[in-house]
Amino acid sequence: MPPRLFPTRHDLPADNRRDLIALLNAHVADLTDLRSQTKHAHWNVKGPTFIALHKLFDELTDTLDELTDTTAERATALGGVADGTIRAAAAQSRLPEFPSQTFAGLSVVEALAVRYADLAKSTREAIDAADTLGDAATADLFTAASRELDKALWFLESHLQG
Repeated sequence: MPPRLFPTRHDLPADNRRDLIALLNAHVADLTDLRSQTKHAHWNVKGPTFIALHKLFDELTDTLDELTDTTAERATALGGVADGTIRAAAAQSRLPEFPSQTFAGLSVVEALAVRYADLAKSTREAIDAADTLGDAATADLFTAASRELDKALWFLESHLQG
């Protein structure tokens, strides 16, 4: 069943909006999942760098909250429904599950870095998809998200380098 569209005066064709809403909701699922995995890391990280990582993961969670909100609101602005429940995210996320027995500081950082890199890659792909569908605003949203995800990845990878 195609996603529901509410009446709107938005000038993009309905079929394009449906595809964009599906693309946005895929990212809502991934962002929601990554947020929960980052918060899990925040709660459970152990080791001599605990406090620095605990605080970093909390900051990353805040950024993901903002990205998720912006992405979900764009889906509704296009006349769609934001599919943002935890159950929907669990069912639809394309990210790998966080390794359940990973607690040591740098192992947690490594696990998160993999997931941030995966989402950054799919976000860059979404920029092109939104452009192809004629929606520069959604492409711009994904461009801004890409910058934030790349910045977060840099923060994480900086712990693993050197």
